[in-house]
Amino acid sequence: MVNEKNKKPIVLVIAGHDPSGGAGIQADIESIANAGCHATTVITSLTAQNTNTITNITPQDSIFFREQIKLLLDDMDILACKIGMIGSPELVDTIHDALSNTEIPIVLDPVINSETGKNLSSEKTYEKIISSLLPLTTIITPNTVEAKILTNCEDLKFAANKLLNYGTKAVLITGTHEATNDVINTFYTKDSVPINYTWERLSNTFHGSGCTLSSRIAANLALGDNLEKAVKDAQKYTWETLKNGLHLGKGQIYPNRFFY
Repeated sequence: MVNEKNKKPIVLVIAGHDPSGGAGIQADIESIANAGCHATTVITSLTAQNTNTITNITPQDSIFFREQIKLLLDDMDILACKIGMIGSPELVDTIHDALSNTEIPIVLDPVINSETGKNLSSEKTYEKIISSLLPLTTIITPNTVEAKILTNCEDLKFAANKLLNYGTKAVLITGTHEATNDVINTFYTKDSVPINYTWERLSNTFHGSGCTLSSRIAANLALGDNLEKAVKDAQKYTWETLKNGLHLGKGQIYPNRFFY
C-alpha cells in the first residue's frame, strides 16, 4: 500500500526546453514544484536561446514524442496538463491524439512569439492548435498579441469570444504588451461577465512569465482549486515572482519562482 504522505499531485507538462532556464520546461517545473505538485515533462522542441535572443528551434521526432506521453499516461495518476510551445503541426496532432480521451484539465499557453520577439510557431502550427487543441482545453492563456494573432481580431473582447467559440472553456488574456499604466488581465467564460484583474506594471522586461503563470494555474487545478480561484492565485504568484525577479544574464529578468 502506498502511503498518501509519499504522494504529490502530478502535472503533465508538454513544452519546449530553454537552456538558459528562464522559460519553458524548467520554468514550469519550478512553478509547479513551488505549488507542492510534481511536474512530469515531455519536451516538444529544443531551442538555442539566452536572456537576449533565440536563434534556433528543433522539434522532437513525433514518434518518440508520442511514446513518451503514452508511457507517462499509462503509469501515473495525472491530475492536470499544461501545454506550452509546441514547435510543429505534427506534434500538435500527436498531443491531440494522446489527450483526446482524458478527462484532466488542460491549460494551454499558446507560445507564438518569444519575449525577445522571435516567432516560435508557424501559421500552420497555430491553425492546428485552434482546430485540434482548443476543443480539449480548459483554459487558454494568451497575451494580447497572441490573442490577436490566433483570432485575426484586434478587439480583445471579440478575440476572447472567438477563442471560446473554438471550444476552450475559458480564456485569460494577459495585458503586459498593452500601453496601459497598470497591467490588466481579463478572464472570460461563455456564461459569465468578464473579470478584470489589475496589477502594478513593473519596469523590467521578463523571460518566462507566461510559462510561470500557465503552469501555476495547472498546479492549482491539480490541487483541486476551481478555475477562477486557480487563475486568481496564479496571477498573484506570478506577479510576486516578477517583483522579486533575478538578474542572471545580460538581458531580460527571470521570475524568481522561489522568491520566499
